[in-house]
Formats: sequence, C-alpha cells, structure tokens
Amino acid sequence: MDTLSFKTISVNKETAKKEWVVIDATDQVVGRLCSKVAKLLRGKYKPTFTPHVDCGDNVIIINAAKAVFSGKKETDKIYTRYTGYPGGQRFNTPAELRKRPDGMDKILRHAIKGMLPKGPLGRSLMDNLFIYDGTEHKHEAQQPKAIDINQYK
Repeated sequence: MDTLSFKTISVNKETAKKEWVVIDATDQVVGRLCSKVAKLLRGKYKPTFTPHVDCGDNVIIINAAKAVFSGKKETDKIYTRYTGYPGGQRFNTPAELRKRPDGMDKILRHAIKGMLPKGPLGRSLMDNLFIYDGTEHKHEAQQPKAIDINQYK
C-alpha cells in the first residue's frame, strides 16, 4: 500500500487557485446572501480549504441595492456606530442607510465582516469583496463567471 497518497495537502498563498465570481443580489435575503458570500471569500466550498490561508474566491456582488431584508428588519433593525466623541453614539435603520449613496454597500460589508475570522486573515479577506449597486462593474478584464448563489448551502 502506498502511504504517500494519504498525505493531507495544505494550500499556501502561491498554490491557491483563486477565481473571480459574480453574484446577482436581486431579491436575495441579506443575511443568507452574506453567509454564502463569506464562505466563498473564505474558500469553504473548495476541497483544498486551508483554515489559515486566503484560498477563497474574489467575489463581485452586483445589484446590491435590490437585496431585501426578511420580516420587519428593514425598519426595526438598528445599526450602532460611534463618532469617537462624548455623546457621539449614532443609530440608523437599514431603511435610512439605503437612502445614502453607499448605504447598501455598508450594510453588506458589515454583515459579511461579522461572519469572517477576526484578525489579519479576516481583514485581508475583505479586500477580495467588491460591491456595486447596479449591474455594471469594472472587473470585466478578470473574466468573472456568474454563479447562482441559491445552489450553495
């Protein structure tokens, strides 16, 4: 019996096969979409997943403005931020953030960031995420493939 065939393959930064994928967020529930995108960024859907290496894909989300919240989260959920000054705590709902030019971008990034590892690896994984409100994006040169996010668990 050849025991060399049973060795675990550990991917490193140079040998990781990263792809570019496009996801259409039209009528997708924000939380479910973000959990699947976080797994794509991490590389969990790949058979060569290595926990301490960035082996995930580069993800482009288009039509982010058309993503929806389930239930009454659009009006009842509250995002808290702090300006850094005394009395500087600010509160926003998703409905208020949507009205801003980059509002939906911040909502999706906040959700995805919370689902990634905390530390240097998680921060570097966020650099592989690109979010656009419309259908146009500037990554055509990378020849991204469009995937159906509903086929992933």
